[in-house]
Amino acid sequence: MTKKVFALDTLPGIQRDGTLFDMNFYTDGRWVRFQRGRPRKMGGYRQITDRLAGPSRGLYLNPQPNFNYVYSGYSNGLQVIPITNTGTGSGVSDFTLSNFTANANNLWQFDTFFDTTGNGQENLVAHPGRNLSDIANSVNTRVLIGDITGTTMTAIGVITAGASFSNAAVLITLDAANTNVAAGQAVSGVGIAVGTRVVSVAGTAITISLATTSAQPAGTQITFDNEISVSGGVVVLHPYIFVYGNNGLLKNCAAGNPLDWTGPTANETNVAGSKVVQGLPVRGGSNSPAGLFWSLDSLIRVSYAPTTISSGGVTTTLFWRYDIISSQSSILSSQSVIEYDGIYYWCGVDRFLMYNGVVKEVPNSMNQNFFFDNLNYAQRQKVYVNKVPRYGEIWWHYPKGDSTECNDAIIYNVREQTWYDAGQALGARRSAGYFSQVFAFPLNVGYDLEAVGGINAVTIDNGGTTYTNGTYTNVALTGGSGTGAFATIVVAGGIVTTVTITAHGVNYVAGNSLSATLPVGSGFVLLVNTVMNFVSLWQHEFGTDAIQGVNVNAIESYFTTNDLGWVGGGPSQPNQVGENRWTHLERAEPDFIQSGDMEMYVVGRPFAQGTDVTTGPYVFSPTTGKIDLREQRRELRLTFRSNVAGGNYQLGRLILNADMGDVRPYSNG
Repeated sequence: MTKKVFALDTLPGIQRDGTLFDMNFYTDGRWVRFQRGRPRKMGGYRQITDRLAGPSRGLYLNPQPNFNYVYSGYSNGLQVIPITNTGTGSGVSDFTLSNFTANANNLWQFDTFFDTTGNGQENLVAHPGRNLSDIANSVNTRVLIGDITGTTMTAIGVITAGASFSNAAVLITLDAANTNVAAGQAVSGVGIAVGTRVVSVAGTAITISLATTSAQPAGTQITFDNEISVSGGVVVLHPYIFVYGNNGLLKNCAAGNPLDWTGPTANETNVAGSKVVQGLPVRGGSNSPAGLFWSLDSLIRVSYAPTTISSGGVTTTLFWRYDIISSQSSILSSQSVIEYDGIYYWCGVDRFLMYNGVVKEVPNSMNQNFFFDNLNYAQRQKVYVNKVPRYGEIWWHYPKGDSTECNDAIIYNVREQTWYDAGQALGARRSAGYFSQVFAFPLNVGYDLEAVGGINAVTIDNGGTTYTNGTYTNVALTGGSGTGAFATIVVAGGIVTTVTITAHGVNYVAGNSLSATLPVGSGFVLLVNTVMNFVSLWQHEFGTDAIQGVNVNAIESYFTTNDLGWVGGGPSQPNQVGENRWTHLERAEPDFIQSGDMEMYVVGRPFAQGTDVTTGPYVFSPTTGKIDLREQRRELRLTFRSNVAGGNYQLGRLILNADMGDVRPYSNG
């Protein structure tokens, strides 16, 4: 029996930068976090649905009484799934989107716009930008808006009104005055020439730029469009909606009115020389509302601060103040910014940054090189950030190595003031995520395919003949290579005019020819245009295992200490001067809050650049008092591993029985 016992005093966090011999922190780990300075297993995750179209390129959650709407944008559209406050889903629904174009580079941003009249109306605002492969992409796309309880979104800032006009006239008379109609808006409708714009408005009289092409009676529906189209994204600084994009563009609607982009409080300006890629609300104090906007090289603060100025006898009110917080900043990904307790953290192109009134670097001597050296920079826009406030964590998911999707996460623990990573655990293989304070679990979407070949879009190849007019719901589609597709079919004039997919099915391929059985008639042929892949929505920090349907799988979690050898100063309280002796480890006395068996391994080598030799496992249960062993290493580390269903652990104050070992010859292995 050794005469000395030592408490394990490895410092919290996993250090990846530097050499193993030079570390006082844990040197390796997977699916392990730190609390109270000690390692513990991360929580499990549960599959909410395996029928989300994917990969998801943007996730958003909106809480409602007793349940939550979860929105997921992907390349070809937008879906919503209601979930309870315990995480039970009730089916995925597809949105009908106008002014939207499917594109592999669509990357979504979301926010909620609240009703200013007290009627409780909420709207979802969304922007599918072409930014997935290039953060600086300059293609403008429409910003969308819709009732947050519905499944329809249209372009924001579009007004429809009844009107009348004569042939070859440049005057439209509205059926009723509409204060949202203003000069500069695009005008379209029956009898309106392409390229027509509003020149001026006087009550119900609208002067337009091009002559009408035919006469139209009162009640003719005319569309006036503010053409809100940007490359960056959208954010709500209530009661204003801000959109942003190329050349530092910031543009906002009038107070409380998403249809009005020309009123006195609406504004458009350019605040930077580079594209604005992200915006978030910030506490503005007396200058509320306020927001922070990240361009590619700057951070800008926008505050509501009405100021009246006079020039040449003309009085003008300026409603917004624009302050350049830093023009020497950077941002790695538009999805890499998050607020944590009023402080904003983000990942720059070569360091981690924060804003708490000023821009500051977040010191990271633990894994900054590890992150940037291993990041697949070509996929930088797929980096996204999530948080786990219960444990004080901010997670940056990123594609590591040659992976084209996020397969690891680097984690900053605000509370513990340390860094670690997910160790490329399966639970880090995610493409999008979101955390809400109301739904007290992080949500993440995986990209591993659960099923393929769901029908996404179709083309009516032949509408058939002599069908009975009407709308037919829950109609099974037959034929092709797949199964399980259903649709709502509309027949008008004896032919099929509209097909809306209501159940996507699986295993279809583009070009499949389908049909359906309808009353009377014949000849209806439908072609599959595009198909989708299905991925899973996961509720994280749930239990201890990976729960997928009825399958419960163990989650591997382990951690490895720093070097405990005498040459480095010993297993506790390392000294500057070490003993040139091997470390003889005779006993370990576990001190864990533990569920399920765990394993201990002894790892070590004779020299810092030698080859590790690993022995074990030494298996111990929650009731094991001691682990007897006879192990010697000149440089020695311990690995503790849990990999059983229901397994969980928190390390306490583990005691080692260790003493001076041999002075023996050794090779340079």
